[in-house]
Amino acid sequence: MGDMKSIDAAQAARDDLLLELERTRQRTRALITSLPEEKLAVPYHPGVNPPLWEMGHAAFFYEVFVFNLLDGTPSFDPAMDDLWDSFHVEHRDRWNRDLFPGRQDTLGYFDTIYGRVAERIRSRPLDDRTLYLNRYAIFHQNMHIESLIWCRQTVGYPQPPGAVKRRPTPGQPVAGDAVIPAGRWMIGMPGDSAAYATTDFAFDNEKPRFEIELDSFAISRQPVSNAEFRAFVDDGGYQKPELWSFGGRKWLETEVDVALVHGSQEFMPRVPKHPLYWRWHEHQWQERLFDRWQPLTPDAPVTHVSFWEAEAFCNWAGRRLPTEFEWEVAALGNRVDQPFQRFPWGNREPDETRADLDGRCLGQNPVYDYPESDSPFGCRQMIGGVWEWTSSQFFPYDGFRIDMYPFMSTLQFGDHKVTRGGSCATSSCLIRGTYRQAYLPQRNDVFTGFRTCAR
Repeated sequence: MGDMKSIDAAQAARDDLLLELERTRQRTRALITSLPEEKLAVPYHPGVNPPLWEMGHAAFFYEVFVFNLLDGTPSFDPAMDDLWDSFHVEHRDRWNRDLFPGRQDTLGYFDTIYGRVAERIRSRPLDDRTLYLNRYAIFHQNMHIESLIWCRQTVGYPQPPGAVKRRPTPGQPVAGDAVIPAGRWMIGMPGDSAAYATTDFAFDNEKPRFEIELDSFAISRQPVSNAEFRAFVDDGGYQKPELWSFGGRKWLETEVDVALVHGSQEFMPRVPKHPLYWRWHEHQWQERLFDRWQPLTPDAPVTHVSFWEAEAFCNWAGRRLPTEFEWEVAALGNRVDQPFQRFPWGNREPDETRADLDGRCLGQNPVYDYPESDSPFGCRQMIGGVWEWTSSQFFPYDGFRIDMYPFMSTLQFGDHKVTRGGSCATSSCLIRGTYRQAYLPQRNDVFTGFRTCAR
């Protein structure tokens, strides 16, 4: 009987892996094939990569993590290895189309590698190491799906395939703060920091789990909305230096846009007076959503704001940003000796009734939508919508051990800020309440927003 259960569990893991692999392949392909040839040559921007390079890089990652590490087999085309490897090809060189294959050859390479990975999953033993490395490669590819989506937003391309309009029946506003009691809480994923922990996948920066004592604090039940941030803008918040820290004032002085000027890419100075994709036009605030300008949606979460803008808003409002540990406690409420939950609502995987993920609603739903997403303390939309800035620097937890991919976290430690919760462009298979995303504080091209705490 025990052997049958073991066989059933192994087959279920194999089926889940194949399903997620195929879903990831289809989503990536759609993001590439839905663009006409001329749009594949995106303008240079330091925050994006050319779409074809993203696709080739993802396939190469499967080669390294599945075939090179597990089987010791050489790459499909060893001559291309340095070009697909993000640590060997300079960022600007990724725009040199003479160095890289075109659309059809890249798609052919991509499909060939995906086919080989799927066949290996179907036909070879699926031990812990194999399962872990396949998951790692799939989740890595889903990170690049998000970057393919924000690339479209950055350069003003049409919204991604599969996107839908606002949900027809949003919830009711949940204004005010949730009060989190003082106590001892659990942070991070269960288990130790062993590299091949497969019962509940986590990246190295989420481990090892630990206990923390926190004082009581009050945190907003919903993210900051466009209407709330517009009040800061209309009050001249960007022109009040007393609201900005030293880093924030430096950012105000040095912020640049990348623009096409007479057919060439140039860095243009920008004196911020509002979020990156806002404009005052025809007597109203508008926001660019991919390739279209639309009236600003007042009840949607403010998006594409830097850490410095979030910090200045808090100073203006007499509030503060949560620490990442406060954020995780408000989202999950995991306590010592109690069942662990991965999401604010429990352990059921995210779906379209609980979170704006997978490039579907693109951050346009009200901040009070998704009532089924409420955390144990009544905080809403802590998964999906926008990555939420915290006040915390991105550092390793005590007992940190480098994972199979040594650069997953280590290059970001120290000078990046922690964001939590995932965004409208994050893949649902990737996110959980313990997930830590590191961004430099000046980043505003990604889907970042925030919620606040009482001082």
